[in-house]
Amino acid sequence: MIELNFISNYSPTILKKGKVTWASPSNIALVKYWGKKENQIPENPSISFTLEACKTETELVFEPRNGTHDSFSFEVFFEGEKNEAFKPKIETFFKRIKDYVPFLKQYHFIINTSNTFPHSSGIASSASGMSALALCLMSVEKLLNPKITTTYCNKKASFLARLGSGSACRSIEGDIVVWGQHSEIEGSSDLFGVKYTEEVHSVFKNYHDTILLVDKGEKQVSSTVGHNLMHNHPFAQNRFKQAVENITTMKTILKSGDLKAFIALMESEALTLHAMMMASTPYFILMKPNTLEIINKIWEFRAETGLNIGFTLDAGANVHVLFPENEAVKINEFINKELVAYCQNGHYICDQIGFGAKQL
Repeated sequence: MIELNFISNYSPTILKKGKVTWASPSNIALVKYWGKKENQIPENPSISFTLEACKTETELVFEPRNGTHDSFSFEVFFEGEKNEAFKPKIETFFKRIKDYVPFLKQYHFIINTSNTFPHSSGIASSASGMSALALCLMSVEKLLNPKITTTYCNKKASFLARLGSGSACRSIEGDIVVWGQHSEIEGSSDLFGVKYTEEVHSVFKNYHDTILLVDKGEKQVSSTVGHNLMHNHPFAQNRFKQAVENITTMKTILKSGDLKAFIALMESEALTLHAMMMASTPYFILMKPNTLEIINKIWEFRAETGLNIGFTLDAGANVHVLFPENEAVKINEFINKELVAYCQNGHYICDQIGFGAKQL
């Protein structure tokens, strides 16, 4: 499927005032995407776990406008308060998708959105936020064109979400999603995320992700800036090649249930992501001292107990602690006893693998 398949084709109709609501989760990449081409195309494929508790709930109220308009009309409310800071990003998003969502200028929109986790804290709030908004727009398109299928709606929502935030295309479905063309993943595409349909070992069912909030403030360097620093990065091409090879390896791991290999690859990917940041020009470090304290504590505990506890990081200071369901009791005790002290105000989120967005 190419971009032309997402051009809407239906008789123009004006809906009465209405609203749609979606809750869409964040996701955590196991093999990371870092670096992108024009139009939010990834330099390398990635694979992620969809989360359950970390999500954005977005209500989209739409009301028809009279006449013909050259501009978009919308208001944004974040957690009950009007938020002007979000408007430029949504304006950019609307400009990118206008050819695929031709009704955008025909309505005034009120976007009411809220998160179950801190905004701009390294838990991919843009992923859940943009995917929820894309799904709301697809619900409006479904009202305009009831013939389109759920499969098409999900694929187009992923396509649209990508144009708002790259990783957002991985939040539409679950429990494991691949984004980026890969020769060994059937149906994979740079244009949207696809549900991973290969065999997955039962040990990955109900897999836990406890997110330790080391730093809940704004990141010193945004992900967009970080991605752009991959242009002319001295190690970029080797990194892109490594990610492709790591997805091939991850396929084998997901099938076999080899948790030792899973942890080794997941942690290597996390540290490689941050190594690329530290080797950029200009260079930057998003990890904090407590991030490193937590990592070392995890390594010590794993060596002492043999339990399958591992970590990954997104582009931020927070630590995602991943572990299987059958080891949750002992690992949760360790987290509460040894790791929570390194979290900002002792805050953390208990999450696990989820199965994608839900219309409310």
